[in-house]
Amino acid sequence: MDQPSDVAVALSGGVDSSLAAAVLKTAGWEIYGVHFLLPSPSSVVDDRIEGVTRITEHLGIPLEVIDLRDDFENLVVNPFVDAYLKGLTPNPCVSCNPLIKFERLHRYVLENEIHCLATGHYVRLGKGGEEGEGMGLWRGRDSRKDQSYFLHRMGQTSLSRAVFPLGEMTKDEVRLRARDMGLPCHSNPESQEICFISGMDYRRFVEQRRGIKVRKNGAIINKEGEALGEHHGIHGYTIGQRHGLGIASSRPYYVKEIRPEVNQVVVGRREELFSVTVDAGNFNWIGRPPPKGVFKVQAQIRYRHKAAPGLLEVLSPDEVRFIFDKPQWAVTPGQALACYDGDRLLGGGWIVKWPSPRLNGKDQSIQRGKLDGLVKSPISNLSCL
Repeated sequence: MDQPSDVAVALSGGVDSSLAAAVLKTAGWEIYGVHFLLPSPSSVVDDRIEGVTRITEHLGIPLEVIDLRDDFENLVVNPFVDAYLKGLTPNPCVSCNPLIKFERLHRYVLENEIHCLATGHYVRLGKGGEEGEGMGLWRGRDSRKDQSYFLHRMGQTSLSRAVFPLGEMTKDEVRLRARDMGLPCHSNPESQEICFISGMDYRRFVEQRRGIKVRKNGAIINKEGEALGEHHGIHGYTIGQRHGLGIASSRPYYVKEIRPEVNQVVVGRREELFSVTVDAGNFNWIGRPPPKGVFKVQAQIRYRHKAAPGLLEVLSPDEVRFIFDKPQWAVTPGQALACYDGDRLLGGGWIVKWPSPRLNGKDQSIQRGKLDGLVKSPISNLSCL
């Protein structure tokens, strides 16, 4: 780390953000704890504030609690609900980071004349390859906990002030250091749920927000258009879903496509859910966008998806097409496509439906062959990236 300065640390009450604050304090930084109030039952809110207070008292640092419930409802929760009703599968954590967490933390440091901001994300920060390029993001050293995928929508405004103390640590090291430092949260379990749902099934959450009118019955069909069953609202289905379809068959069916415009759910056999091509819009580049072209990189189509190699075609500053070397399973509109050059995060965008009927294997080979001849040098070697 650079010479110690002052830093505002976003504290959730968990072990990661708490150790981030503790590590910085030990290194001589002046720490300001910030806790954001997000939509949750009052008992959960009280427990979180109590937990964060114990941590800040243990560390001997100030704490400010900021109520972001209205902003979170408007910018994260409502779009989350609307996405399911449009046949998409949203990722609220990806949206929350640039729109809520880092935006508000950045505003806080500016208002209070604090130099830096920090979180407990498992990601590494570094200078870009060219002078004046700005800051870049790399995967965290712990491949099991790397969270760069969730930060692909970050901009240079926040990154220029950011510090990520856990980027070089593993989760096991974090827990061990938290225990050794006597942090009250060192043994807290990992949260595996969406923070504003608190254990509730997302389908029930959507129905609570929009009413049972969303339970609009429609047909479950196969690729030939043959009706195989009936659904009770498209919000209850996601790409790749196998259970709950109510279709009697010797082989399982999986949700292949959701068509909100005609209120249909399309199913297919497992092998039918593999695809090579992914389109993404509203793409955010961590550095400056490269010129139009084709580049050999890797991409993830969901958080737990192992990045796979392929060709990234830059169609415009915010639109890309990715063609994987090998077909990937259950590409899901509404999720994010994050692109990497090795461990370096290039950026990401929202997966959209393929604009024309899916290419068959022969057509995909032709398209891939055309792009192979257009491949430029590795994207990270470009002067603009």
